[in-house]
Amino acid sequence: MKQKVILPYQFDAEGLEPPSYAHPGDAGFDLRAAEELVIEPGERKLTPTGLRLAIPEGFVGLVWDRSGLAAKHGVHCLAGVIDSGYRGEVKVVLQNLGSEPFTVERGMRIAQLLVQPVAQAELVRVENLEDSARGEGGFGSTGLQ
Repeated sequence: MKQKVILPYQFDAEGLEPPSYAHPGDAGFDLRAAEELVIEPGERKLTPTGLRLAIPEGFVGLVWDRSGLAAKHGVHCLAGVIDSGYRGEVKVVLQNLGSEPFTVERGMRIAQLLVQPVAQAELVRVENLEDSARGEGGFGSTGLQ
């Protein structure tokens, strides 16, 4: 069942389309670059969007890659958690994992933002953790396939 959340926003990128979902039922809405910049191979840049949000308490904004940018150009998003108390401009950290410079054009869809409920854990320090079937098996513990 789809949960509706009222998400107040301000948008300071004159001439650009405001954020929106591309298709009914999409999990995330598109974030667009508010300015043009070039990201060299291996470089990362903070990319402004002109968007400010008031994410309600009990929710979080998660910034995710756009699959086309990742697959075609090796452009990846980093550090994508927007807490409910943050009121500054949403900026997207983009890293170019490709072998060619990548030009971010003004108005280009660079990432998607998902708004999701969040549970806040109560941390309880203990002497021993309960055993599990997996135990301490970490990276690669279930095989390489």
